[in-house]
Amino acid sequence: MTASRVALTIAGSDPSGGAGIQADLKTFHQFGVYGEAVLTLITVQNSVRSSRVEVLAPDLVAEQIAAVLEDMPPDAAKTGALGSAAVVRVVAEAARGFAFPLVVDPVMDGKHGLAFAGGDTLSVLRAELLPLAALLTPNLAEAEALTGMRIASPEDMRRAARELIRLGAQAVLIKGGHLAGEPLDIGFDGQSFREFSGERIATRHTHGTGCTYSAAITAGLARGVPLWEAVAAARRFVQEAIRTNPGLGHGNGPLNHHADAGLA
Repeated sequence: MTASRVALTIAGSDPSGGAGIQADLKTFHQFGVYGEAVLTLITVQNSVRSSRVEVLAPDLVAEQIAAVLEDMPPDAAKTGALGSAAVVRVVAEAARGFAFPLVVDPVMDGKHGLAFAGGDTLSVLRAELLPLAALLTPNLAEAEALTGMRIASPEDMRRAARELIRLGAQAVLIKGGHLAGEPLDIGFDGQSFREFSGERIATRHTHGTGCTYSAAITAGLARGVPLWEAVAAARRFVQEAIRTNPGLGHGNGPLNHHADAGLA
């Protein structure tokens, strides 16, 4: 383990361990970096249901971030579910001073449809946090919400990526797993497009895929891996984690966070 490399997640808690900070920390560990976690919200969920979200007070989130930065600043950080406009604002305020890359995973809803954000959270995220992202990692629904565009094809994904760069993100990775055909993710850094393809695996056990993906990218960045190489490695890890899922739970169960991360 490369103990000198540190990654931070600012996200919500999933008591079933498949998503949120639990998935992020397991992924950080698998990629050989020390994981830190700032909690933003608490959920009640498992593989078959989600029933409650409690968002933490913004000042408590801000104090957690400050405590981490003053003692063990990370080499890269990511955000997940933030829960409220007020929490987005305090995270953005802190992120303006980050001396390390920030991956923004704009999580809006859980696998079972429970909203993790309400009110004007989306507009505040778009205006204040998106421009601070070294990489923004929306799925199709999140990209549609952020851009106001309908996305039904790879070309639509490219148009949405251009708009998200225009809104201020340094780079964008739009995850196209919900389109028909083989999964295709499209990356754009304002200069050129990158495509990351994979195999569609017939399984219901995909809980936490987005969290795990963005955490793996963040871990790669913390290790000093160039952005698109970090994305490619993270994509391979997620594919293997889905393929070798442990089959836990009666519904949409977790990935295998012990999957091979492909480290040398």
